[in-house]
Amino acid sequence: MTAPVAGAIWGRAEQQEFRSRVRGCLLGGAIGDALGAGVEFDALEAIRATHGPHGVRDYVPAYGRRGAVTDDTQMTLFTVDGLIRAHVRRDTGAWHPPTDVHAAYRRWYRTQHEWGPDERRAGDGWLAREEWLYARRAPGNACLSGLADEVMGTVEKPKNPDSKGCGTVMRSAPFGLLVGWEPQLVFQLGVECAAQTHGHPTGRLAAGAFAAIVHALVRGDGLDAAVQKALAQLSSWPDHEETTEALQRALGAVRQGMPSPERVAALGEGWVAEEALAIGVYCALVAEDMEHGLLLAVNHGGDSDSTGSVCGNLLGALHGETALPPGWLVELEGRAAIAELADDFALEMTQGPALHGPGESSAAWLERYPRD
Repeated sequence: MTAPVAGAIWGRAEQQEFRSRVRGCLLGGAIGDALGAGVEFDALEAIRATHGPHGVRDYVPAYGRRGAVTDDTQMTLFTVDGLIRAHVRRDTGAWHPPTDVHAAYRRWYRTQHEWGPDERRAGDGWLAREEWLYARRAPGNACLSGLADEVMGTVEKPKNPDSKGCGTVMRSAPFGLLVGWEPQLVFQLGVECAAQTHGHPTGRLAAGAFAAIVHALVRGDGLDAAVQKALAQLSSWPDHEETTEALQRALGAVRQGMPSPERVAALGEGWVAEEALAIGVYCALVAEDMEHGLLLAVNHGGDSDSTGSVCGNLLGALHGETALPPGWLVELEGRAAIAELADDFALEMTQGPALHGPGESSAAWLERYPRD
C-alpha cells in the first residue's frame, strides 16, 4: 500500500473540529451499539411487546448492565489502535497498515479467549490492558475464525471466502478518520482489512464504502454527497453491484415518505454487510437529530447493535461530539477509554511528528503504542 502524502500544518480550530468529529464518531457508534445490544436478537413485534408501541427509547439492560457495548465497539477500538500503531511504526521504515491492523485484531481475539490482560506482553500497549474489554459480547463467528491463527487474510487469499457478514462494516469507521489520506486509499484499506475475516466481495466492498463515507463526512461533506462519492468509488471495483444497489435503495427510501421501522425493515435485517450499511446510512439520512436516528436504527427485527453502531458512527462524524445525547453518554460502558483513544488518534494524526520520529520520540507515547 502506498503511503499517504502528509497534509499541511493543522491550525488550532481545525484540530479542535477534527478531534470533535473523531470523538463523535467513536462515542456515537458505541452509543448506537449499546442501544441495540439488548434487543439484537428480538423481532420487532417482541421489541414492541416488551418496550411499548414505540419500541426501545433508552438503554435496556444487556450483559448485566445498562449501556453495555458489544464486539462492534470492541473491534472498532482495536481498529483505531492498529492505525495509530501503523503511523508510529512508519518511523522504522515499515509501512503496511493492514499488517498493523491485523496485529490489533489479534489482540482483540485474545480478549475473547483470556481472563484478563497479560502484563508480561509489553508490546500490547495500553488498550489491550483495559480489563473491561475482556468480555465476550456475541462476537461473530467469521471474526473469530478469521483471526484464530497468525496468517493474515488478504484480498487475494481472504479468510472465510464466502462470508459477507456485517462484522466487516461495524468495525471500519476508523479508516474514514484518516483525514489526510486520499479517498481511494481509505477505501482500499477498508477492503484489505475486511479480507482478514470475510472474503465475499460484498463484505469487503461494504466496509470500503463505509470508510469512504465517513472520510467524506470528516472532510466536510454532507451525508448525501458522501454517499454519492462512495458510489462513484464503488463503480470502479469488480463485484460491486450488491453494495451499490443497497446504498441506492437507502437513498431511494428517503424519498418514500416518513421514516418508520417498516421502512427500515424493507432494507433488510442488517446481518449481512450491505444491509447493515444501508440501514445505518438510511437512518442517518432521515435523522432529525442523533437520538431520533439512533432509535430508528435499533428498533427493527435484525442486527440492532450493528445498525445502531453504523448510524452512530455516521452521525457522530457528521455533527461532532456535542451532538451526542448526554444522558446516554454518561451511562456508556468504557466511555473514558473510548474518549481517551479518540483523543490519542486525533493527536497522532495532527501532531504525530512532535511525538515520535526516526530520532527522538516520546517514551510515554511509545509505551502506549509500541513499535514492536
